[in-house]
Amino acid sequence: VIILARESGLKLELSDIPVQTLVPEPLRATASAEEFMKQLPEFDKDLAKERQDAEESGEVLRYVGVVDAINQKGVVKLRRYSKSHPFAQLSGSDNIIAFTTTRYKEQPLIVRGPGAGAQVTAGGIFSDILRLASYLGAPS
Repeated sequence: VIILARESGLKLELSDIPVQTLVPEPLRATASAEEFMKQLPEFDKDLAKERQDAEESGEVLRYVGVVDAINQKGVVKLRRYSKSHPFAQLSGSDNIIAFTTTRYKEQPLIVRGPGAGAQVTAGGIFSDILRLASYLGAPS
């Protein structure tokens, strides 16, 4: 979201983007991954209820980021979409972006494709680190 916002010309920082966490408050204070995983099933019913409510309305839940260039805002949250919406068709590690503009107001421009995956992402980050180190004068 922050990358899309900045590429759209917005001067937003990560702290400007509210993020709806999917981790219940009591789980955020757990001391270990083991404790977290042990307590996690206690909270399954809450999200299952949201999913069931959406399903009964012919909708699906998607965790999405939204950039509003007009109001210069961004947000990340769980939203409901009709099953015919392009976001509802997303599967696996695919990424999707919907551009709603003056020209594409009634039917947003959709860009969809495979996500990079962990290996490609890690390689890209490592490449960026090496490039930065070289730029800063680190010995090779």
